[in-house]
Amino acid sequence: MLQPVPVRLSPERLLVGKMIVFHRPDGKPCAGYLAEPSANRSEWGFVVIQEWWGLNDQIKETADFIASAGYRALAPDLYAGRLATSSSEASHMMANLDFVDASDQDILGSVQYLRRDSKKIVVGGFCMGGALTILSAVRLHEMDAGVCFYGIPELDAEQFRAIQIPLICHFANSDDWCTPEKVNVLEASLKGSRSTFELYRYDAHHGFMNAHRARVYDAGSSEAAWERTFTFLARVLSPAGN
Repeated sequence: MLQPVPVRLSPERLLVGKMIVFHRPDGKPCAGYLAEPSANRSEWGFVVIQEWWGLNDQIKETADFIASAGYRALAPDLYAGRLATSSSEASHMMANLDFVDASDQDILGSVQYLRRDSKKIVVGGFCMGGALTILSAVRLHEMDAGVCFYGIPELDAEQFRAIQIPLICHFANSDDWCTPEKVNVLEASLKGSRSTFELYRYDAHHGFMNAHRARVYDAGSSEAAWERTFTFLARVLSPAGN
C-alpha cells in the first residue's frame, strides 16, 4: 500500500461515505459512517472514534480522508445520533457515555465488521476518541494498532502496561486535559509495556487536528501528525513489520 501525501483537512470537503448499520458483539445494532478507498478494497481497516461532539461532519470528513489514504474507515456513532452544540453539552454527553460498553461493544463491533474484508485493523480517535483508543488497546485483543490524538483514559498507570499492540500518540503541549504531566506518566507506563510505540508532542492546543475549529486548529502540527501516523502504520502493519 502506498503512503499518502498528507493533505490539509478542510471544512469544504464533500462527504463521500455512507451511513450503515452493523451489529455489536451483544447483537445490538450500531450505526456508523463507512468510507472506502476508490478501489473499494483494502487489506487495512481503520475504526475512527469521534470527539466528544459526536459523529459530526468533521469526523465523517476525517474518515473520508483516511479512506483516501487506502484504508476502509468506519466511524461508529457512540451517541446514537445525538450531536453536541456546546462544550457544556459535549461534556455532559461524554460523562454519560459508558466507556467500557463503547470499547467492548461499539468499537469491537466496528473492528469485527471491518475484519470481514480487511486483515489488519487500526483503532484511532481524537479527544474522547483518543482516550477510547487507549482503553480499547488495553481491553481488546482484536485490534492490530492504535492511533491516539490527545486523549488519556482514567486508568491506573499499571493498566497501561497491558498494551501490547503498536501505538502512536500525539499530544499538545498546551492542553489542560491531557496535561504534559499526564502525558509523561502515560509515556513511562508504555515504556514498561510490550507495545512498540511512538509518542509526539506539538507546540499546539488541544484539538489541533480539527480543521472545523479555527481557534485551535494547527495546520503544520496536523500535517506532521498525519504523516507520522501513516508512516508508522505502513511499517507496523506490513508483513515485514511483524
